[in-house]
Amino acid sequence: MSLPAELLRTMTRAVGLLVAVAVAGVAVVSFTHLQTREHIETRQHEQTLRQLDAVLPAAAYTNNPAQETVTVDDRRLGTDQPVTVYRARRNGDPVAVILPVTAPDGYSGPIELLVAIRADGSVAGVRVLNHRETPGLGDAIESDRSDWLEGFDDHSLGDPAREDWTIARRGGEFDGITGATITARAVVQAVARALAVFEDRRDELLITPKEPAPP
Repeated sequence: MSLPAELLRTMTRAVGLLVAVAVAGVAVVSFTHLQTREHIETRQHEQTLRQLDAVLPAAAYTNNPAQETVTVDDRRLGTDQPVTVYRARRNGDPVAVILPVTAPDGYSGPIELLVAIRADGSVAGVRVLNHRETPGLGDAIESDRSDWLEGFDDHSLGDPAREDWTIARRGGEFDGITGATITARAVVQAVARALAVFEDRRDELLITPKEPAPP
C-alpha cells in the first residue's frame, strides 16, 4: 500500500533535515578538531623551543632546531623507540645537537632528560623533562631547585675519562645528591650514554645529507 503524498513529503523533509543536521554536526566537529589540533601543535612547538633554549641558549644558533631534526634508534638513549635529535646551526655550520635520553634506573622510575652536546663533544647543558623522584631529595635534579645539573657543563667523555662518569661516592668525578644517590648516579650515567651516542654517530647527527642535484 502506497503512502499518502503529503505524508511522503513530510517524511522526506524530516529525513532531509536529519541529514542536514548530521552533515552540519560533522562539519562543526571537523572544524573544531582542526582548530584544536593547530592550537595544540603550536603550543607543543613553543614548548619544544623553550625546552631547547633551556639547554642551549638561542643566541648560540641561527636556525630552528625544532625544524631540523634527525631520528635515531639507539638503545643507549634509554628507550626501544626512535628518538628525535635536534640540530643547532649557526649560519649553516653545526653548533650542537640536543638529544633526549632516558635514565631508566631512577629511584622512583625513569628520568627523562635533554642533553645539549656541542660539535666538539662537550656538554652545553642538561635539563630534566620528566621524573618521579622523591620531593625534597631526588627532585634536586630539577634546575629550578638546585644547580646540580650545571656540574655537567663543558665536560665530555674525555673530561673526565669514561670510567669516571659516575658519582664521587662510587669513585667518579661528579658530585652526588644527599639522600638521592641512586637518582644522581642514574642521571650521570644517562648523560654519559648520550655523549657516547654522539661520539659514535657524530657525522650522522651533525651533518645534514645534501639534497641530490636536479637532473
